[in-house]
Amino acid sequence: MARQLRDTSELLSAIEREWQLLVQVAQTLSDEQMRTPDAGGWTPQDNLSHVAEWMKILLGYHLSGRPAHKVIGVSEEVARGWDMEVINPILLERNRRRTRREAMTDLRRTYRRLVSRLTAMPFEDLLAPRKGAGPGGRPVLRAVLDDTVDHFREHRLTIKRAVGRSSNHRVVG
Repeated sequence: MARQLRDTSELLSAIEREWQLLVQVAQTLSDEQMRTPDAGGWTPQDNLSHVAEWMKILLGYHLSGRPAHKVIGVSEEVARGWDMEVINPILLERNRRRTRREAMTDLRRTYRRLVSRLTAMPFEDLLAPRKGAGPGGRPVLRAVLDDTVDHFREHRLTIKRAVGRSSNHRVVG
């Protein structure tokens, strides 16, 4: 998708489209469904908190160039490896005791911060490699798409599958 986007407006439109679908799925769930774990032990609420955490990483690390360990809140050693099998459980546990309201408020607030930041950035900056990545490094835009459009879609579908298996509740979106 990165090659197809011509400007910030198109990027924000793609992000907003997937965002709305994700939020619509969350809004269809009862409190009980939001707290029901899937086969991997993650609840829909865990998935939504996870998405918020990765938007924060996008904001702090990819868009602001802050050190990964400071943004994630882990040791330098943990952050250095970018091992999702280590980082994701830390993020999961960090958010496990939140209420639905707290999780959704954080998700929406973080989304608004991200959209505001992307709106203020020149699109050309998104096409450049991330600070410190060196020439030929992955463009910032790829990280943006990974942690928004692709991530929203991935977790929306994960939630829909989990809820579909655990009940007869029809989830739209």
